[in-house]
Amino acid sequence: MKLLHIDSSITGENSVSRLLTRQIVDAWVAQHPDTQVEYLDLLTDAPAHFTADAMAPRTGQTDGLTEAQVRENAVSERLVSQFLASDVVVIGAPFYNFTIPTQLKAWFDRLAQPGRTFRYTATGPEGLAKGKTVIIASTRGGIYSTSEMGQAAEHQESYLKVILGFFGITDVRFVRAEGMGLGPEAKATALESAAQQVRVAVTTDKAANQESLAQAA
Repeated sequence: MKLLHIDSSITGENSVSRLLTRQIVDAWVAQHPDTQVEYLDLLTDAPAHFTADAMAPRTGQTDGLTEAQVRENAVSERLVSQFLASDVVVIGAPFYNFTIPTQLKAWFDRLAQPGRTFRYTATGPEGLAKGKTVIIASTRGGIYSTSEMGQAAEHQESYLKVILGFFGITDVRFVRAEGMGLGPEAKATALESAAQQVRVAVTTDKAANQESLAQAA
């Protein structure tokens, strides 16, 4: 079994999402000792933002590619191949300006390749990355999950559900720690809750939100 461990936080050792992804990976490996872990830090190894150079090979253009197009295509191929080879993906996804970090979005842009992670059919899009388990460490300074206003403002977990569902992945599990910026007591409570969620995430057979994700896909 192959597990891809991804971090995207910019805050280094102060990062709660990095703390939680380590806990998730350690707990998963304890449950599945045969797991092979590969690590990708998008802070130090982030792909460039999506450009026409990265897009060219996806349009069927194979001849006359520029040096930049060849280089960007190689980056995309490395990332999508790494993703597709993984059985389990653990993603650290902090909440920045109401959404995911820009470097994590750039990673998803490289994965979204027709014929690799999805395809269009006569009845609509079909995800091609089925069968994976994705566990996301979702961290937020405020609280967005308990009110209609908060849920309308967040484009972090909602985006991740849609893009992963588009890839055909329905087993998506969230370990959420929110309210991290609301003082020491709130932070301690959130971390305690997240630790409990980690235990559930690595032992459950089915994602709690699997049905809704299948509908979103």
